[in-house]
Amino acid sequence: MAAGWQQRAFALDARYNAHRAPNHPNFRTLYIRRRCQLLREYTKGEDSLIRKQYLRIRCQLLQQRYGVSCDQSSTYSRSISARSSSRVSESPEAPRFPSEESFLGEQGAVVPTKQAKASRAIVGGTTIAENYAFVGVHHIFDQHTAGVTMLKFANNDRSRLCCASLDGTVSICNVTADPPYVEVVLKGHKKGVTGCDWSVSNDLMVSCSLDSTLRLWDVGSQKCLRVVQDQMGAEMLSCLFQPANNNMVIAGNSQGMVEVLNVSTGIYARGGSSKLGGEVLALACDANGQLLWAGNNKGVVVSFLFDLETGRLSKLRRLTVAENCPITCISWRAWISREARDPTLLINCAANVVCLFRVVDKEGSLQLKRTFAVRHKNYLVRSTFCPIMSFRQGACVVTGSEDSCVYFLDIERDEKPCVNKLQGHACPVLSVSFNYDESLLATSDYQGLVIVWKREKPTTNSAQQNT
Repeated sequence: MAAGWQQRAFALDARYNAHRAPNHPNFRTLYIRRRCQLLREYTKGEDSLIRKQYLRIRCQLLQQRYGVSCDQSSTYSRSISARSSSRVSESPEAPRFPSEESFLGEQGAVVPTKQAKASRAIVGGTTIAENYAFVGVHHIFDQHTAGVTMLKFANNDRSRLCCASLDGTVSICNVTADPPYVEVVLKGHKKGVTGCDWSVSNDLMVSCSLDSTLRLWDVGSQKCLRVVQDQMGAEMLSCLFQPANNNMVIAGNSQGMVEVLNVSTGIYARGGSSKLGGEVLALACDANGQLLWAGNNKGVVVSFLFDLETGRLSKLRRLTVAENCPITCISWRAWISREARDPTLLINCAANVVCLFRVVDKEGSLQLKRTFAVRHKNYLVRSTFCPIMSFRQGACVVTGSEDSCVYFLDIERDEKPCVNKLQGHACPVLSVSFNYDESLLATSDYQGLVIVWKREKPTTNSAQQNT
């Protein structure tokens, strides 16, 4: 109860933080950090009535002081820039999704059944809600002056977090140091950075930008090793390392091309370019690198066969998720849980939904399993699977949202799938990322703030009650 009250108080301050000293962003960040510290130190032992009275009075005082409502939707209803709005356009009509039942047929459950007692015993009987009780703010980073479009923890690394920002820089943070700090801010792009990715060994990093370039960085020396211009001179909107061959990078641009680049030579692979149409905003590969999915701003997802030797792309399947509603993020996962071994895609669609698809064949064909309502129409919102394969009943995904919240969704629940909601950002949450052991969750927003959340460990009593 105390943790939930602390989070509501923190969220209230975060909503009004943009109005405090508008010409001094450093002061605003310092203020919100101090408020977070005070809430952690002085919220123990108070009864719920005092907490409710405090929240009500503080809300009234802040509203009188700044002359605006505490409603997030009214306070932060400003539109995005012309460039961003053209990239993520609204559909004039509500999208029509295919019936889930028409796709599912008689296939089995996605997650462990209620009879999976042995699997639940491995994790001590903790529920999904207990396991994803991220309530405390571990640290707040404010090194970026514009929206942080993508967050990525390094592979199998608890500490290093990469942040790509529309201010044209990429930063690497150490989140487990005492105190956490920014290791380096990588500068070189002339315009906003739209995507980034770590190599498998974390020694290299790739970033792409609206300045039509892709940059390869050496993480150890913190130097740029190569700059490659887009072969069409178009804005580069997405990028990732080929998981089975880190000498190749896959990129998507604003002219609808999916491109394969050899980063050692700086040459685009012959046959490695394929026209998708629109603007390619999202990319994802399976673990062996043979299947690639790309999504554009027209609501279309296309699967490709990737030739690991030559980098050649061959189109396979095409699916319209929601017409003219941009696909802003695609995540692939081989297993959602121990008993559910179907490969799965998690897709953010700017039609106020997050969609869960099953990969049904070797050509990357998709069948819709679930849709979740999330506020998402105008921004490049991203989501992620929780990284640890679940041994309990239920499986969780996490997504950002334009209502300034972060949602934890149990994909097994038919009703009320939200098992946790984080409130701390004061504007749309763009990206989310777990470290590999799920001890920390990083979230970023349109104003450039990055919040690292820590998980509250379930008590022994609560774990025993749920076994």
